[in-house]
Amino acid sequence: MKNSKSVAFVREGMIDQQPAPASQIGAVRWLKDNLFSSVLNSILTIISLLVIFWVLSGIVPWMFGGVWNASSLSECRDILNERYGNTHYACWAVLTERWQQLLFGFYPAEEIWRAVVAFVLMLVAIAPVLFESVPRKLLWVTIAFPFLMVWLVWGGPIWGPLLVALGFVLFYVSYVVLERKSSTLLALIGSLVIGLVWWMFCVGPLSEALGSALPIGDLERVESRVLGGFMICVIIGLSGIALSLPIGLILALGRQSNLWVVKAICVGFIEFIRGVPLITLLFTASLLLNYFLPPGTAFDLTLRVIIMVTLFSSAYMAEVIRGGLAALPKGQYEAADALGLDYWQSQRLIIMPQALKISIPGIVNTFIGLFKDTTLVMFIGIFDMLGLSNAIRANSAWNGINWELYIFIGLVFWICCFSMSQYSQWLERKLRTGHH
Repeated sequence: MKNSKSVAFVREGMIDQQPAPASQIGAVRWLKDNLFSSVLNSILTIISLLVIFWVLSGIVPWMFGGVWNASSLSECRDILNERYGNTHYACWAVLTERWQQLLFGFYPAEEIWRAVVAFVLMLVAIAPVLFESVPRKLLWVTIAFPFLMVWLVWGGPIWGPLLVALGFVLFYVSYVVLERKSSTLLALIGSLVIGLVWWMFCVGPLSEALGSALPIGDLERVESRVLGGFMICVIIGLSGIALSLPIGLILALGRQSNLWVVKAICVGFIEFIRGVPLITLLFTASLLLNYFLPPGTAFDLTLRVIIMVTLFSSAYMAEVIRGGLAALPKGQYEAADALGLDYWQSQRLIIMPQALKISIPGIVNTFIGLFKDTTLVMFIGIFDMLGLSNAIRANSAWNGINWELYIFIGLVFWICCFSMSQYSQWLERKLRTGHH
């Protein structure tokens, strides 16, 4: 019998690497862990699959067996009767016939190219803001886009948007000059007064004079009442998003100010706006505001709606940012003081970047809510996509159609809101907001 002590338990050769068992990797393992981990989960999975199959067996044929080419609902039903012997299928022909109206409202057909160019410029303008990899030179397009968009969509000579842009240059130059001779607050107030005087009293007369003398880039004027569809939702939503963030930031800082006057104004504004439904503010912009304006004053309805939507969103944005500021440890403020930074330097370099990173989910959630709330303009006579769907269904040719229009409108809004949500999650992962 061999001595047990002479048996070596040390491996003398390498064993070839073996693949993992099929039941422990890939789809099989995922199914086992997530869908069939127990008897109860297996039963629920089978029931769920049966329900999904039952739902899809009715929806898929209805969607993909529909008619895309017809001039009316009755013609669409005749085609379905001839093809299937019944009318239990979708009539997508309403989209192929009225897509232009759903996207652009009653915008003149021969001028739709202007809206398309403005939309493309919008994508180019927001690209360098959202992604660092985009060339920084495109930021000039970002700066110029608001003025180009107004000129393209509403038309008229290009002098109006150029003079409005010049007002911002005057605002900045006057601020720099005044800050050297006075405090930051007085410089801000003085430059703001100069800008308002320029925009309110100088832009109009100068624009008309230059337009008559040098009619450069004179596009056909388009009234705001013909704007509608998806285009008006994008204009109001994008304007509200771009303007509400800086205003909300200022309100959040003002609410935490040690100056009781500034704090009282910011708190009063925020609480008043948050306590009033948006539809009330829209009715105020549409109907009541005219009573407080001088007789004969022409104040564009779309501009009034943009202002009200911006103010409404700013109040909610201020609270989201205030939550981010409150979440910062007190040591961050003390560190800024220890570095010898003044208030604005500490906010710009230390406090606000961290607060905004913390607030990303709330900020994007406010943006998504704002974009969806643009559909409320239908109640004050602006024909957004939902308002146009009612107008289309009121037409005798398409009276009785419902699901197809609402599915299309819902899909458009879902794509936009889902894109914002995904960008928010990508930005959070990039900035690692959950790590300290």
